[in-house]
Amino acid sequence: MLAPPRTVVRREGGLYAIERALQRRGFRNVAGADEAGRGACAGPLVAGACILPEGKRGEIDELADSKLLTAAARERVYAEVVKRALAWSVVIVPATEVDARGLHVCNLAAMRRALASLTATPDYVLTDGFPVDGLNAPGLAVWKGDRVAACVAAASVLAKVTRDRLMVELDDKFPGYGFAVHKGYITEEHSAALTSRGPCAEHRFSYVNVAAASGRGNRPPRARRPVPVSASSASPEAVPLMLWADSEGTVGVASGEQPRPPVPVGEDEAMEGEKR
Repeated sequence: MLAPPRTVVRREGGLYAIERALQRRGFRNVAGADEAGRGACAGPLVAGACILPEGKRGEIDELADSKLLTAAARERVYAEVVKRALAWSVVIVPATEVDARGLHVCNLAAMRRALASLTATPDYVLTDGFPVDGLNAPGLAVWKGDRVAACVAAASVLAKVTRDRLMVELDDKFPGYGFAVHKGYITEEHSAALTSRGPCAEHRFSYVNVAAASGRGNRPPRARRPVPVSASSASPEAVPLMLWADSEGTVGVASGEQPRPPVPVGEDEAMEGEKR
């Protein structure tokens, strides 16, 4: 039996080269998945998944790795991704779940859940950096996938914008930490606030710096975490953000689908840790 011909991805094809090559081989719905918040010590972990349309309709101006875009550009790209995508989804994993299950387990589970939540079935899956098992489609982990594959870049923007918006909300609920500025990542301002104020309920107590600031670093993450104060006995600033969760602890916040355009006859188209 003859082996199938190799799929050639040409560098000059740019951000859409991998998807176009897979689509020429019959994998029309190419899904990308990525996360935001893996390197943060506060706030949720967020995963996004996206399937962009074939052809020109799936090409989005300014689309790039979310970490390379300004906040304003990310918002513009986010709006275009939501508008054009065949299907998209976002999943949120609360800080308590990251402490309980571990970062890497939550990272893979969140991407798997985001992909499973897509309203269009992926024919092929591209993930950023880490292979994700348990999918009903062939897949490939792509190093720096958010810089070389459009669908992964789109997923990174979905995850990043969603998480940034949540961190701005958390800044209102837990003032004094600067969440709206550094988004929960470790900066001098954040470290100083941790030292002077101690961690809040949205910090990840499984992280060494948060455990040390809690003064209970020799205890397991669940034992370090402060007991939430009920809304009836606390000021608004002291009430932790409560996210609804299913039995696995993840929170689905959004998904969308756009009608699929007809394919023209004869078409032949060739670890987050950002510094702030």
